[in-house]
Amino acid sequence: MTRFAGRAGLLASATLFIATAPAHADTLRDALILAYQTNPSLQAARAQQRGVDENVPIARASGLPSVSTDAAYTEFLKQSATSFTAPERLITAGADLGVPVYSGGAVKNRVKAAKFRVEAGQASLRGSESETFTAVVAAYMDVIQNEAIVGLNRKNVDVLQVNLQATSDRFEIGDVTRTDVAQSQSRLAVAQSDARAAEANLATAREAYIQLVGKAPETLEAPPPLPNLPASPEEAVEIALDSNPNLIAAREQAKAANKDIDVAGAGRLPRVSLYASGTYNNYLDTLGGVNHNLVAQTDTSAQAGAQITIPIFQGGLPAAQRRQAQAQASAALENEIAAERGVIAQVRSAYSSWIAANDVIRSSKVAVDAAALSLEGVRAENSVGNRTILDILNAEQESLNAQVRLVTARRNAYVAGFNLLAAMGKAEARDLNLDSDILYDPEVNYERVRGKIFDWENDPAPVAKSTRTIDSPVQEGDISGQQATP
Repeated sequence: MTRFAGRAGLLASATLFIATAPAHADTLRDALILAYQTNPSLQAARAQQRGVDENVPIARASGLPSVSTDAAYTEFLKQSATSFTAPERLITAGADLGVPVYSGGAVKNRVKAAKFRVEAGQASLRGSESETFTAVVAAYMDVIQNEAIVGLNRKNVDVLQVNLQATSDRFEIGDVTRTDVAQSQSRLAVAQSDARAAEANLATAREAYIQLVGKAPETLEAPPPLPNLPASPEEAVEIALDSNPNLIAAREQAKAANKDIDVAGAGRLPRVSLYASGTYNNYLDTLGGVNHNLVAQTDTSAQAGAQITIPIFQGGLPAAQRRQAQAQASAALENEIAAERGVIAQVRSAYSSWIAANDVIRSSKVAVDAAALSLEGVRAENSVGNRTILDILNAEQESLNAQVRLVTARRNAYVAGFNLLAAMGKAEARDLNLDSDILYDPEVNYERVRGKIFDWENDPAPVAKSTRTIDSPVQEGDISGQQATP
């Protein structure tokens, strides 16, 4: 299976899912799109990356010409008693131009390091997208799981209430003992408390969904299958080593740190620059005293030249800075290996969890069917006196537990599968068939700002793009109108 085929399969499955989803229901794709557009953590990561983009023009600026002007007005309040020609006031204006020619490669390498860090930041942004989507998928599945568990527990309460009523009726005619009634009452009370706890868990899951997606969940459709998952952990690792965004970011950071060594070393090399300056003075007809008409009241001057600076001794500063950069580059290389180790472990663990969860689904289905058959048999045997009320209660509890395990296993399998895709670097917006007109491309902003040199070119004032949830209703554990799917 190729990586291209894997992505195509995911897109096809997502498209099929959208085509068959009822219009009134929330789909997983709806939740992902809403989080993609309004999640504050993701919006903050994009803004941070736009800040990283600016490091390229910042680094380039030190290699570009600089121009400055100055002006001053001076009032000479007290002159020397022996000075008869000194001016009373003066206006001065000047301009300076500097053109760096050679800086030991510092500018060039600083720009290269900044570009590598832009690449690293873009990879980290991909990681942020993947983390957000993984959290949304888990929250989405948690709501579905807890809704199903609430439904199962409520159904169990209803069954135990009927059992208690039937047991009480049989006690009235002497068919069972008070102990049987007490056992039924106890199981009903426990079931009611379990149902209340399940409702609280559902409310918590819905609040977590709101935090990530920005709106309360409505009826959630079952998610589409995750196609083209790897056939082996080795295949998953191979894809991850090529596509995992965190590993790519670590590699780019290591490249940037290597360029920092050259930047630090440039402090020991000569620097060459060109310069030009000019001044204008106007004494406002006050120069020369009583003979000011005979003296020029304005003058101008201009200079131009080249300057070379050759460092000879700086107290060991550039050597220390270079050694420091080397140590940081060494740390970056180790961090790259650590990231690689982490990705390998994460992928293998996610693959193992995904396989195990699917195995649990298969065994849980067997357990659900067996528990249902057992419950039916125990009830039949009780009707002829071969089973006690306690046997029925135990069989009902075992059936409930098996159904809850199946619901939980289905949730765990889907989340584990998505976690595996995320670890492989295949769970980002570009992989999930989100509408192309809403996709955020960080390269667009980088291309916009990389060549800017105008000092007064500003962006609009910051405005929050994420949505607030203060107006969302407090979530409860009610599932009225919703169907639990064991």
